[in-house]
Order: sequence, then C-alpha cells, then structure tokens
Amino acid sequence: MSEEDEVVLDSSMSKTLHSGLRVLEVLSARGTAMTITEIADAVGVHRTVAHRFVRTLEAHRLLRRDRAKRFHLGTGLVPLAEPVERDLRTAALPLLEELADEVSATAHLVVQEDPRHVRALMVVEPRNASVHVAFRPGQLDAIDRGSAGLAILSGQPPREGERDEVGTARTRGYAVSFGEVVPSVHGVSAPVPNGRDGAQLSVGVSVFDLADVERLGAAVRATAQLIGHVAG
Repeated sequence: MSEEDEVVLDSSMSKTLHSGLRVLEVLSARGTAMTITEIADAVGVHRTVAHRFVRTLEAHRLLRRDRAKRFHLGTGLVPLAEPVERDLRTAALPLLEELADEVSATAHLVVQEDPRHVRALMVVEPRNASVHVAFRPGQLDAIDRGSAGLAILSGQPPREGERDEVGTARTRGYAVSFGEVVPSVHGVSAPVPNGRDGAQLSVGVSVFDLADVERLGAAVRATAQLIGHVAG
C-alpha cells in the first residue's frame, strides 16, 4: 500500500489494530522478508511496539520468523484468504484459463475495492506461451489507471472529469491501456455485466504485443459475459 493509499483513521477506528494490520500490508507489498527494524520504519512505530505486533501475529501464524530473524507472511493467512469470493473464483477459474490459453497471455479478474482503487482477485498465466506477463493476485491499483479499472468505470454511468479512454471503452465494450500499471505492457479489459452482489468486476489480459486489439477485445468481452452469467 503506497502513501497515497494510506487509510485515514477516524475516532471510530482502533489505531493499534490499524498499525498491526499495516505490518501484514507492508510485508505483502514488499514481497520479501523484513527485519523488525524495517517493519517498524515502514509502519511508523517504535521498534518495541513493532516487536509486540509481530509476536502477536506470529502466535496466530500470520507471520513466521526465519533463522536470520527476518519476518515472512505466515501460513495462517491461507485459510483466511481461501473463502474470499470462493464461488466467484470457482466459476471464473476455467473461463480465465481458457481465455489465457486462447490468446497466449496472462488473464485477470479484477474487482473494485473502493471508489478509488481496484484489486486483482485472480491472475491466470497461459500454459502455452514461452513469455508472458506475471504479477500477483491482490495487487492494488488506482481505478483510473490501467485497462482493468477503466473497464470497470466504463460499466458505470458517465462522470464529470472522467478520462476520454473511459468513454471510448463504454462505446466499444472494452478498455485499452499501455504502461499504466506494468511498464511496456498493454492491457485490454472488459466490464463484467451484473456484478455479483453489487461488486464491480472486469476481465482482462496483459500482453507485450497489441497487434490484434480487436481480437483481444472480443475475447475479453466474451469471457466477461460468461463470468457475468455464471456468477450473477
């Protein structure tokens, strides 16, 4: 989570719990093990306070400590994450696999997290491509940057000040971007109709070569329609 995405606390929230959860967020964002000093600096607390946080998280198996006394995300997170959108992910997985293999590119299902952000719910890599884009599920991005967020916005009523690309996507049924999330990578995404339980979703692919954008656009639109049907 970047400084721009920092949660703003109000009087109804727990500052201690917030700081403890930030430990998990910074480890997830960093993607590598961290020392207690690095965690304290990243969260913005004293080293002693950070130590209490990590000891508590260790007790719940949400963190683990290696021999070098660096901290990793723990296996206790797995059963917590597994039920998240289980039905949707079960229905979407074979469709995303088929899309990824059809166009030989990484496919993704993205959900709107809040008014300003989208999060990658699923990422499926192609089984028939020697080179492809790779990124992690859970990645958080600005909703107005990248094809996934632009596609979600295109499925909503027009807003004052929205990017021209959103209007274009609304007209042709899919959004296109270049280098806005991953440098030198094109994104092509379509909104999923009738978002499940009100959730706003998009289906897309990430490619290095945009030689046949109409084919990619048709493929992501077809998959988005299928996911909207089975998960609606």
